[in-house]
Amino acid sequence: MSFLDKLFGRSQKKETENMSNIKTAIIYYSSGGTNYQLAKWAAESAKESGADVRVLKVAETAPQAAIDSNLGWKAHVEATQDVPEVTLEDLEWADAIIFSVPTRFGNMPAQMKQFLDTTGGLWFNGKLVNKVVSAMSSAQNPHGGQEATILSLYTTMYHWGAIVAAPGYTDPVTFAAGGNPYGTSVTVGQDGKMIEDVQAAVKHQAKRTVNIAEAIKKANN
Repeated sequence: MSFLDKLFGRSQKKETENMSNIKTAIIYYSSGGTNYQLAKWAAESAKESGADVRVLKVAETAPQAAIDSNLGWKAHVEATQDVPEVTLEDLEWADAIIFSVPTRFGNMPAQMKQFLDTTGGLWFNGKLVNKVVSAMSSAQNPHGGQEATILSLYTTMYHWGAIVAAPGYTDPVTFAAGGNPYGTSVTVGQDGKMIEDVQAAVKHQAKRTVNIAEAIKKANN
């Protein structure tokens, strides 16, 4: 076995079975479409792994005047009006949860924070313990707060008693996507397009999250 095989945990054994219907909630906030796309790639990978997937958005709380003043933002809101909004029931349902959010001054958007602040009842009753969670992010600059945004999400997850499934350096695709070990992150240019090619990294992260959730679920049965 080569050094890279050892580093990335590759095995010569073939996978013989998919995950057994791991319930996976992919929760995002997006004003321009980037994190919606990351969420869709994550959903594709989770479904390929046999997971039962829900793609969900957090409620938009910005004033309509602010949305109307930005044509791209307004167009995205209208294009995703049929995507269901996440509820507390979705969190309780899920075995695995993948978040995708843009950075706002090195932190998560207020829309996501507002939703997370409603989870106190689930937390108090132990309904979020051992959920397997992972997060992704975007910003207009490579060092514009992407890592800090993901870590800010994880801080809440630690209080939940959830299990954070960061991608780390478990596959070479992480390096191709920019090398963020906390979660896949992408730079978005002024034209609204992603600069790095992160699709493979997103899919690896989603598959890893589902794998870990499967292991936790089996251990608890």
